[in-house]
Amino acid sequence: MQIRSTVRIARPAREVLEWLDRPGAVVRLTPPGLATLDDPAEGGMRAGRVVGAHLGPALLPDLLRPAWVLHHAQGDPAAGRFVDQQASGPWRTWRHEHQVSADGTAASIVHDAIEIELPRVLRALEPLVTQRVRRLLAFRTRQLREDLAFHARFAHVPRRTVAITGSSGLIGTQLAALLETGGHRVLRMRRGQSAREGEIAWDPQSGRLDVADLEGVDAVVNLAGRSIATRWTASAQREIRDSRIQGTELLARTLAGMREGPSALIQASAVGIYGPRRPGELLTEASAPGDGFLADVVRDWEAAAGGARKDVRLALLRTPLVLSDGGGSLLPQLPLFWLGMGGRLTAPEAMLSWITLDDMVRAYAHAVLEPALEGPVNTVAPDPVDAATFARELGRALHRPALVPVPPIGPRLALGEGADELIRTDQKVSGARLRASGMEVAHPRLREALAHVLWR
Repeated sequence: MQIRSTVRIARPAREVLEWLDRPGAVVRLTPPGLATLDDPAEGGMRAGRVVGAHLGPALLPDLLRPAWVLHHAQGDPAAGRFVDQQASGPWRTWRHEHQVSADGTAASIVHDAIEIELPRVLRALEPLVTQRVRRLLAFRTRQLREDLAFHARFAHVPRRTVAITGSSGLIGTQLAALLETGGHRVLRMRRGQSAREGEIAWDPQSGRLDVADLEGVDAVVNLAGRSIATRWTASAQREIRDSRIQGTELLARTLAGMREGPSALIQASAVGIYGPRRPGELLTEASAPGDGFLADVVRDWEAAAGGARKDVRLALLRTPLVLSDGGGSLLPQLPLFWLGMGGRLTAPEAMLSWITLDDMVRAYAHAVLEPALEGPVNTVAPDPVDAATFARELGRALHRPALVPVPPIGPRLALGEGADELIRTDQKVSGARLRASGMEVAHPRLREALAHVLWR
């Protein structure tokens, strides 16, 4: 079967080709729930390049994620053309020809031609595969347009060198890719004794970070921390706290000891600082912290970042529910909805503040590149909704009912007491400060946000 797509991009062909030829392009064009690349730092359209990936969300074990290897059989960047062919993987054959041509001086035509042959036993699935591939191409078009628009806003900014902790996580992987496609240099900070080229070794538990490794770095983005989406046992709570505080204190202490070094620390934070339930309030950065384990952790997390030099710009990005098909709190809900058993997780009137993964990633890049942004910033979309509306819109996006509330016992079995702070939330958070800084959210409304995340 053959699938073709031709779209117009309102950016010059030179910009489109430069974007496609940089590390990070394939990561940005691949939905996180579809596949993860074996080496996300690799890039380029050159002939002979090999791209390895595992299909399915990164949360699944590799045994359940088929390997897929593509070979750039042909590549002529000067002519705006390159071809991917499957070397090994789930299809009998796969060939994807990419072509970018100029449409005047200010726009481009991007043409994709994909030829797929399924194994004989799967031929009946051809209509479904065709639909999914067309949706994938639409997703890629949105990503290309939105990322190019983001980079155009910062075209006047000199290229930066950015060190990122937590660079292998859901947000970190995409952030590194976004910055790289903009021509910035990314150094991934890895826990351990050794580092490859383009990496920095550090060890928060032992307090090891070589000052020399941060020389020449313009900004550090600190995303490190154990996932909170786990059962909150006493040991898990300790690890959640220590994994955030220890690493942040080490970074702040290291920056404080440097006469010259990174001029900005972009620090992960969370709207959990306001406490799980604040009904009837519009929460701004000036709102008082709330109560609970997560609020205490976030408050101390932010305080730990304040130990850097006084001339280091500190931006604290308070993250809400992040919508992604590859992780976070949305992913576990999808199987229930696909089975027709999905529904709201908490009281129908409880407010949920959210942002798409791609807008969250752009918010971090915006914080790196926008010198006026500092202090706490709520990184939320401007359309908080109640739990009943969220479930209804998710059901609509998946063409499934959303009639049956999820019994409280389900989240409590999975998360323990964490369910009270992660699921039974009621937070209406203002993102006015983020928007006032010049950040343009690409997916401001929940319906279009879910359509993008689920490639609808």
